[in-house]
Amino acid sequence: MVYLRYMVHAEVIAQLLEELKPYGATLVAVTKLRPMEDLQALYQMGLRDFGENRVQEMRPKQEALPKDIRWHLIGHLQTNKVKYIAPFVELIHSVDSLRLLQEINKQAAKHQRTIPCLLQMHIAQEETKFGMSEQELFELLENPQLVELENIRIVGMMGMASNTTDMDQVRREFAGLRKLFEAIKEALPDIHILSMGMSNDYRIALEEGSNMVRIGSKLFG
Repeated sequence: MVYLRYMVHAEVIAQLLEELKPYGATLVAVTKLRPMEDLQALYQMGLRDFGENRVQEMRPKQEALPKDIRWHLIGHLQTNKVKYIAPFVELIHSVDSLRLLQEINKQAAKHQRTIPCLLQMHIAQEETKFGMSEQELFELLENPQLVELENIRIVGMMGMASNTTDMDQVRREFAGLRKLFEAIKEALPDIHILSMGMSNDYRIALEEGSNMVRIGSKLFG
C-alpha cells in the first residue's frame, strides 16, 4: 500500500480511474504545490499525466522525475515562459490567443517539435478566469496566419466552470462548451480532446462529454 503525504490511499485513485473508464477519459493529476515525494507516489501508482499551473514549478519537477511522465501546462501561460517548457511539454491546455500560438510555434520549431494545444474558452460567470469568448474563437479560426503555424497542432478545447454550488449552472456551462467543440470540428479536424472538469465537478463534466479531467484535491485530500 502506497500512502501519500495527505493520507490518500491507492484505492481512491484506483476507484477514480475505474469511474473514468466508461467515458474513455484521461486523468490529469494536478500536482501544483505538491512536494516531489507526492509525485513519486503517484508515479508508483501508475499515473503518467501530471498537470502544473506554473512553468517555474513544472521545470524542476520534470528534470527530477522519470522521463515518461506526460506534462500538461494547465495554468495561464505567458509568452515569455513558453521557451522553458517547449522541449518537453506534452499538452498546453491554456491557449487563449493567436499571439500565444505563434510563440509556441516558434519555440517548438527550435526543438524540431510539434506541440499539441487546447484552446481555452471562457465559460464561467467569473471575470477572474482566463479564456476566449466565442467571438474571439471564430476570429482566431478565420485568421489566415493560423495555417502558417506548422509546429503546433490544435487538438481540442478546455474550459473551467464557475466556482458555484449551483450544479445546474455548471452543467449548462459544460454543455455549452461541448456544443462549441462539436461546431468547430469541421474547421479543426485534429480536435478530439475536451478538457473539462475538476475535483468538484468532474462527474458532471463527464456526463456532458469531457474526455480529460484535471483533478488535484480529490487525489491529495
